[in-house]
Amino acid sequence: MATYALQIAGLVLGGVGMVGTVSVTVMPQWRVSAFIGSNIVVFENLWEGLWMSCMRHANIRMQCKIYDSLLALSPDLQAARGLMCAASVLVFLAFMTAVLGMKCTRCTGDDDKVKGHILLTAGVIFIITGLVVLIPVSWVANSIIRDFYNPIVDIAQKRELGEALYIGWTTALVLMAGGALFCCASCCHEKSSSYRYSIPSHRTTQKSYHTEKKSPSVYSKSQYV
Repeated sequence: MATYALQIAGLVLGGVGMVGTVSVTVMPQWRVSAFIGSNIVVFENLWEGLWMSCMRHANIRMQCKIYDSLLALSPDLQAARGLMCAASVLVFLAFMTAVLGMKCTRCTGDDDKVKGHILLTAGVIFIITGLVVLIPVSWVANSIIRDFYNPIVDIAQKRELGEALYIGWTTALVLMAGGALFCCASCCHEKSSSYRYSIPSHRTTQKSYHTEKKSPSVYSKSQYV
């Protein structure tokens, strides 16, 4: 029962992490305009994402433009685009692998040892995906903070951390937590399987007992004199 609860919790966290990964990939709020110094035009918000940049006017109208070329992006956003696409593929593979290893899934058979290995694979992929999400989010955040405190950078070019970065950090933690739960569930599967095979059945014990009891003596009567 505890193993099944770990599987359900891990699958829920994995599903949340998958939705978060896709959301962070498509959200334009990676970099947002900073209102500092003379840049106090608060009725215009500039958002910069991995695929497009958006301008929002007075919280009413928003205009978005897809980047014309990948080379127009900064190196951190270029790397973030590739890593987030890879993370989206990995999290989908991890989620489908976890579904195959669930106790309620019958298409992979009833062998707990095989399902334990499947869950372990899913857990490892979830943890790797969390790291893949964490790297670009932290890289872009570091670049934003470095430029923000750089006096050489013009005030109009300075940006602040967007909502996508905070969601990305949360998603990375959720993915790694889900992967850890699947690894724990796999260990519980292996322990229960080894315990089950190590205890002999009651029927086998009775059969061996009656066999020993009914077996004739190999010694003749003359050897007892």
